[in-house]
Amino acid sequence: MNIITANGAMAQPVAEPISSSLQTRILSALVLLPAVLALFYIGGLGFALLLALAAVLMAGEWDLLTEGAIRGPKFFGSFGTLGLATALILLADLALAHFGQAGWALLLLAPGALLLTLLSRLTKRAALWPVLGLFWLGLPCLALLRLRMGDDGMLAVSWLFLVVWSCDTGAYFAGRRIGGPKLAPRVSPNKTWSGLLGGMALAALASALLAVAMGLAGVAMLALLGAFLALISQSGDLAESAVKRHFKVKDSGALIPGHGGMLDRVDGVLFAAPALVLMTLASTLAPTLDVLPW
Repeated sequence: MNIITANGAMAQPVAEPISSSLQTRILSALVLLPAVLALFYIGGLGFALLLALAAVLMAGEWDLLTEGAIRGPKFFGSFGTLGLATALILLADLALAHFGQAGWALLLLAPGALLLTLLSRLTKRAALWPVLGLFWLGLPCLALLRLRMGDDGMLAVSWLFLVVWSCDTGAYFAGRRIGGPKLAPRVSPNKTWSGLLGGMALAALASALLAVAMGLAGVAMLALLGAFLALISQSGDLAESAVKRHFKVKDSGALIPGHGGMLDRVDGVLFAAPALVLMTLASTLAPTLDVLPW
């Protein structure tokens, strides 16, 4: 997951080359990364359990972020009634998908949304944010599991994470060094156009290097797709920033020292993973559109 990059992507230049907060983020990533990569490499049940843990944590953070766990009774620390229900629905979704029932897992989101709507009425809370959260989290979790379970799952998910991490890293350093016009000042005042372009450029370069290292055809195409996925990833970052700004919070949580919450670390992946699944489906359904080199 996106735990290796800095949260202040595309920020304005500052004097110090490496801040203490960035050092904390790097140290936290070095501690967590081996376990995450091990489960990712194992795949199968190990990767499904990793996604399940992330889904539960994100459900709690979303409920707390959107004030569900603040306005109502809390369970297990940070889960409100709707957050707990969202976590259970996501676990059921992942279980169905893991055991080969991806279609039923996708369909389960509809009655899950209905259940959250009914619970919202009982708890006298607007249903918008709980239902939005279910799809915001559920679709990417199912997408990641589908990608990893595919014939080239290791390569596909590796490329996805490489693109998101490279984009965040390139955006962070390009934004600090170059600065310039703001990208979306009302949503995220620290982000700049130079950071966005720097992130897309590094994602394209990393994709090209991966294609060369793996002996894949279509190096230029993979680089172009890497830049496109990087753009989608930054859209996810901006979307989460908009939600946080709406609720006047800085981070979605404090799970990882220097990194904030789980949502803060995977905001780009949550948008990029479904986009990659759509690319894969397009390549399968329309061979003439087959642009992925695997």
